[in-house]
Amino acid sequence: MIYLDTHVVAWLYAGEIKKLSKQAKKLINRHEIIISPVVRLELQYLFEIQRVTDEANEIVFDLSDRIGLKVCDKSLNTIVSGALNLSWTRDPFDRIIVANASVNNDILVTKDQNILKNYKKAMW
Repeated sequence: MIYLDTHVVAWLYAGEIKKLSKQAKKLINRHEIIISPVVRLELQYLFEIQRVTDEANEIVFDLSDRIGLKVCDKSLNTIVSGALNLSWTRDPFDRIIVANASVNNDILVTKDQNILKNYKKAMW
């Protein structure tokens, strides 16, 4: 199982596969893919500021149908407990997305350099 960061989800939805690294494409094609529920929230924020063209639920439902994307159902309390220790970022989305992936020591596919530097299971 691998987790996807928000920008990866947005690119997949938009069909911008060329923005993904070769390794990211391999990971997506070879594993069950999942997102933190916070990715849905961040996608909605991006829609509201017109950085993506469709609402979060439309994006997630579409990718669920097309590529089997799932939304994680782990306990929010467990995830937030993990996020409390991620003091290397002030971005609340990044903290929770990384904490969500790290609960079971799962891979997080991201291009975010700060996450790649600080989460040992982050890959691009």
